[in-house]
Amino acid sequence: MFYVIEALIQAGRDMGLSEPEAKQLTLSTLAGATALAQASTESPQTLRERVTSPGGTTQAAMSVLDKHGVKDAFMDAASAAQARAREMGDDLSRA
Repeated sequence: MFYVIEALIQAGRDMGLSEPEAKQLTLSTLAGATALAQASTESPQTLRERVTSPGGTTQAAMSVLDKHGVKDAFMDAASAAQARAREMGDDLSRA
């Protein structure tokens, strides 16, 4: 997740925000989303759908993420981490 935070801060910097402003905006956005997800009984998909207005900023951002296959990349990354964890576990059990 630090990789995502790093990217969002850099995006803010590229848009003209100072480092502290970009960091605060990024962390506040993620903290708010996390708090809502923890407090809600609704799925993350439903929560996302509720904040995604047709033609709005979230929809514009999601269109770019979808175009670049970000969801699939996260799923592939999780699988790669799981596979590596298994390899490391196997190495430890043989030692």
